[in-house]
Amino acid sequence: MLRALAITVGIACAAGGARADRVVAVTPLSTLGTEDTSQSTRALVAQIEQAVGALGGDWKVVTSTAVADAIKKAKKPQLRACEGEARCLAEVGKLVGAHVVIAGEIGGLGDARVVYLGATDVATGKELRSTTLAVGGSAAAARDADGGPHGAVVRLLEPDRFRGTLRFAVDVKGATIYVNGAKTAPSAAGDVALPVGRHAVRVTHPEYSDFVRFIDVPYNKTTPVTVGMHQYPIVKRDLLGKPIARDTVIYERPPWYRRWYVVGTGAVVLAIVSGVVVGTLAGGFPDAPCRKVGGASCD
Repeated sequence: MLRALAITVGIACAAGGARADRVVAVTPLSTLGTEDTSQSTRALVAQIEQAVGALGGDWKVVTSTAVADAIKKAKKPQLRACEGEARCLAEVGKLVGAHVVIAGEIGGLGDARVVYLGATDVATGKELRSTTLAVGGSAAAARDADGGPHGAVVRLLEPDRFRGTLRFAVDVKGATIYVNGAKTAPSAAGDVALPVGRHAVRVTHPEYSDFVRFIDVPYNKTTPVTVGMHQYPIVKRDLLGKPIARDTVIYERPPWYRRWYVVGTGAVVLAIVSGVVVGTLAGGFPDAPCRKVGGASCD
């Protein structure tokens, strides 16, 4: 029995170890094929490393400094200049015991710079995904929408988590929300989680004009959507003369001249009067004068 218990514990420990084996190595960024050692670039690499650690769960990070030290210790300087080549990056990953390697190249001039990032699977030696990261003062809006280094890491490693939230505040109960044509049910707080990007939103109610907007969803942020709907001037239940209860407001019966039986009776009376007038006018017209044609008699 003790042996069986030991085997069970061993299997559990092995399973726990397997869940903790998602190791990501971050290599130094390069510019024009050469390692970029500028202070700003080193700070950016540190932010990418922190973003990997912030994913939580079983993600672990091997820093670019640790990668450089391992390459130096192994006396394989050629691995410092992979230039995005997947097989070379896979060798770097094997060297440091990583499962994924993140590498990047910086392009552009001055403040208008873009980092081209890629994630390479060490086991297959193929690129998993790629993305871009805007850096510099002029790219503030893009960083806010895409989440900066943290958003780039999420796009590379867990793209399903690259989402934002719309928080709806609708002033009419019973309204239906559609996002990109699909009916959507918000949470109790009115939240709807969506992929980052632009979405078509429509809020509809049978007694109100539709609310239609295109809304941009940024990464990892909650965007408030205040929906003010406009009621139609007259609705079907008004004509039926039934009181309408909406929220805590009770609508009174419509005026007598707008009730269905008054409108219907008036229409019938108007039709009869119109028929009498038309008949009277038609009977009062004089006969046409008789003309003799071809010797025929007028009698």
